[in-house]
Amino acid sequence: MTETSGAVDTNLRKQETVAEFSKDHENALTRLANFLQATPAAIPLIVLLAATSIFGLLIGDRFFSPFALTLILQQVAIVGIVAVAQSLVVLTAGIDLSVGAIAVLSSVIMGKFTFDLGVPPELAVLSGLLCGLFFGTVNGLLVAFVKLPPFIVTLGMWQIVLAANFLYSGSVVIRSQVIAEQAPILQFFGDTVDLGDAVFTYGVIFLLLLVAVMTYVLSQTAWGRHVYAVGDDPEAAELSGVNVRATLVSVYALAGLICAFAGWALIGRLGSVSPQAGQLANIESITAVVIGGISLFGGRGSVAGTLFGALIVGVFTLGLRLLGADVQWTYLLIGGLIIFAVTVDQSIRKASL
Repeated sequence: MTETSGAVDTNLRKQETVAEFSKDHENALTRLANFLQATPAAIPLIVLLAATSIFGLLIGDRFFSPFALTLILQQVAIVGIVAVAQSLVVLTAGIDLSVGAIAVLSSVIMGKFTFDLGVPPELAVLSGLLCGLFFGTVNGLLVAFVKLPPFIVTLGMWQIVLAANFLYSGSVVIRSQVIAEQAPILQFFGDTVDLGDAVFTYGVIFLLLLVAVMTYVLSQTAWGRHVYAVGDDPEAAELSGVNVRATLVSVYALAGLICAFAGWALIGRLGSVSPQAGQLANIESITAVVIGGISLFGGRGSVAGTLFGALIVGVFTLGLRLLGADVQWTYLLIGGLIIFAVTVDQSIRKASL
């Protein structure tokens, strides 16, 4: 009997040990999920640092040079600005397919008003910004008051704005030399500031300032908290006193205005006004947002993560180019990252429930 009791006690202790280990393991996973839920930019930052380190080891000092690193920033500046606009919409559990078309049409209006209508360049720029604000507001009104799905609204607006762009511009490019001579303000975001070997365009500086400002606004203001609340649960937000309709309209309107600034920055990047430029900005912005850790279900994420997502794409693009790899490898890796990011988002949501 004594031996039997001892064996039973031993088995019970083993089961208790296993149970405690399992419980500790579950607690650790829960803590990790809660950390990632509270800090969604952590994963894209880790991926960015890892990718930069790997390409740095493979390529050498060329990749870590100030010129190469600032070149990445210049390459992602336009997509990054548009992605900030996309981030605001996705945080409300929406999506905006018209962001790229709005940016391009805004740039076309700036150029056409200046050179075809004789409007002073400063007023032409203002007109382009108002164009972005207008189309963004229309998107918001249709989503908030007509209760149409954001995907359908912005898909239709994408087609409308795209057609308006080509009909109005006639697919005519306004050359950089003409702009530089008669309306240099249109190329403002293409001007550079040299800090040693690093070269920063005003477009890059605008992107970094925009991310900093929107990070503060979303995390430290009532409007920012309302945006997250609407994305997390609009009905609960309504019951708690949030004006859901006004919040949605303001989000889409601000997104349209930011896209117009992206259109202005696009002129500075290219030097010219091109109706054909930036047509893939909507897809590229969604890519940056998803890789950056913003949940497509809304209510979770940060614009800092979006910046990291855009930089990851830039690092892969430049790194593979310097290695002489086929461009298709870039799409393959980015596609894998998108699926990975969505999988992680789903896992975090389930673990934090």
